[in-house]
Amino acid sequence: MPINQRKEKHHVAIFCGVDWAEDHHDVAVVDEQGALLARQRIGDDSAGLRVLLQLLAECGDSSDEPVSVAIETPRGLLVACLRSTGRKVYPINPMAVARYRDRYTVSRKKSDHGDAVVLANILRTDMTAHRPLPADTDLAQAIAVLARAQQDAVWDRTQAHNKLRSQLRLYYPAFLQAFASLRDGIMRPEARVILAAAPTPAEAAKLTKSQLAALLRRAGRKRGIDTEAARLRQLLRAEQMRQLPPVEQAMGTQTMALLRALDTACTNADALAEAAGEAFDRHPDAEIITSFAGLGRLTGARVLAEIGDDRSRFAEARTLKAYAGSAPITRASGKSHVVLHRRVKNQRLANAGYLWAFSALSHSPGARAHYDRRRAAGDAHAAALRHLTNRLLGCLHHCLKNGQHYSEAVAFPAATPKRLTLAA
Repeated sequence: MPINQRKEKHHVAIFCGVDWAEDHHDVAVVDEQGALLARQRIGDDSAGLRVLLQLLAECGDSSDEPVSVAIETPRGLLVACLRSTGRKVYPINPMAVARYRDRYTVSRKKSDHGDAVVLANILRTDMTAHRPLPADTDLAQAIAVLARAQQDAVWDRTQAHNKLRSQLRLYYPAFLQAFASLRDGIMRPEARVILAAAPTPAEAAKLTKSQLAALLRRAGRKRGIDTEAARLRQLLRAEQMRQLPPVEQAMGTQTMALLRALDTACTNADALAEAAGEAFDRHPDAEIITSFAGLGRLTGARVLAEIGDDRSRFAEARTLKAYAGSAPITRASGKSHVVLHRRVKNQRLANAGYLWAFSALSHSPGARAHYDRRRAAGDAHAAALRHLTNRLLGCLHHCLKNGQHYSEAVAFPAATPKRLTLAA
């Protein structure tokens, strides 16, 4: 309910803070002097949203000057609906809110309403120190959802693979040896099909060459089937250490459960990769992003997902580099001056940048030369790749800002000999 409404609402700057919870939210509205104008607890539903918008309207909200809102999360239906009204939404880290809370009380008391007031006062006093959510297009936001989900699926797939591999080492080392030299190892379709048919060494030893060939065909293999079947038959029937039969059978049952988890993770990662790629292909920035050496369809979607398509978000290239963690950070105090690796960053963008730079080494002579120079100067592998990512992000910022495609000659111009000057 409004507490201290002013007559000339349109002349008074007001700020809103929302303390987010799972089933309800506490709202506080303050004016430019810090006076509490309104407070309300709303539900996490459409009725609660209507109450919030009505509350803001009573305090002076208008379509010309929508009230900015501070909240502790950048996600959720409430955030999406507030953004759709055209207002700026500022996601504030909960740890930062805890630090701001100490400015208003020394008793260390805490309440949901108090946190809502703190969030509103953060905008009142330090709005310029915080960034609102970017005004990305609907397509860019959809790409962000798919690309991040695909990256999560890849991490789940890796975790499922590691669990299965650790299990097989305990009783089935011959199977690991059979696929150790092949790309993706036991994540390959043929490896998963054969393991499903023979989850124990005893069952694998019974497989004939024709049965193995049939399993390879079922997995989608087209060439060298007979040769591969003979190789697998020899390895799976080779002498190896074995668990006791009942234990081996029990571990085989456990392996089947882990294998189902890996199959699901592989399917999810592939399906999400295709969906993210299709959405990325429809975006206007896709051609510019994929024109860069080493930046393919999926990695490009991940990069776009994190930087978005709001050109005002990163006014300068250095802000994008700092966001990605590729720009170093300097700590100077007195005679001490140290340059360190930036650890507070967007981890997803940093991961995509690492993959991008590593791939660029094989597709860009300029990138390779830049990496070699950094290694020669004493950088470790990761530091050299981070420095290369910093360079590539600067080029990407320029190309997106000016609508230009990547040019190897411009990004890495050939070194020209220094001119010799003669003394008079």
